[in-house]
Amino acid sequence: MAALTRGPAVCADAPAPAETAAAHLSANVPVVGPSARAGEVLDGLRGHRFDSASVVAVCTDGRLAGLVGIERLLAAPPTAPVTELMDPRPPMVGLDTDQERAAWQAVHHGQAALAVVDSDGGFRGIVPPHRLLAVLLAEHDEDLARLGGFLASGAEARTAATETVSRRLWHRLPWLLAGLAGALVSALIVSSFERQLTAQMLIAFFVPGVVYLADAVGTQTEALIIRGLSVGVRIHRVAASETLTGVVLGLLFAVLSYPLVLGIWGEPRVAAAVSVALLAACSIATLIAMVLPWLFHRMGRDPAFGSGPLATVVQDLLSILIYFVAATAIAT
Repeated sequence: MAALTRGPAVCADAPAPAETAAAHLSANVPVVGPSARAGEVLDGLRGHRFDSASVVAVCTDGRLAGLVGIERLLAAPPTAPVTELMDPRPPMVGLDTDQERAAWQAVHHGQAALAVVDSDGGFRGIVPPHRLLAVLLAEHDEDLARLGGFLASGAEARTAATETVSRRLWHRLPWLLAGLAGALVSALIVSSFERQLTAQMLIAFFVPGVVYLADAVGTQTEALIIRGLSVGVRIHRVAASETLTGVVLGLLFAVLSYPLVLGIWGEPRVAAAVSVALLAACSIATLIAMVLPWLFHRMGRDPAFGSGPLATVVQDLLSILIYFVAATAIAT
């Protein structure tokens, strides 16, 4: 009868790096030689406790020759050699392989477990099914949280959602105070153009529209950038296309607004000022919405918390300033 053994012992003095295949492997799995037969393997499994017996590793001189699932062993004739039952090209990863990549390799190959080998190709153990499932669930949770623009993981996002009032204030109040300061500065900017407003009151009617459209364009860009950063998309890959998108959107708003303002209010100079302001404000809002999340990301801060309120303040101030400068130059 061919001897059934266990995988090689794992050195306890060298803890496996987190989020790697080595952190999830088990050496306490059944191992047989290539001369073993199905009946012998099943007899050898009885009376022994393994961390996982979903697959049996077939090894030659310490190197993995294949994996055979317990279902195939149970269905095979007792005299069937394991070399005919095993998968000779099973999913196999190194000790330092990222856990997400390792789990997906097992899933795409259709195996219930994953073999782990060292740098010399020696068999080190198996990542059992329950560990693969735990990895996939954890990575799925993290990816959804990041794509939603949350914190580093869904667990942290849930913690933020259930934290105390004092912690909520600590996370939010500084950025909202920055918004309050921005509101005061915007009032000062508007008051400095009092003479222009007195000369042409129609100018004031379009301040909310210019500010809103620029802010909306910036918010869309900001959401795209934060999601991209969360999944490893570098800013230089989208900077050119997103900048051009902001300019094109501003140009479209300018072209659409001019005939509407002219047709309703009959003021060509005010219509021109609104069009120029929309073009400039939307273009600049896109740049701000890209730069601020990138800066927060580089500083190791979560861009979803601070870049939104700060970008809104900066965009609104610049939009108001741009509009009144355009109105002063064109409409008064």
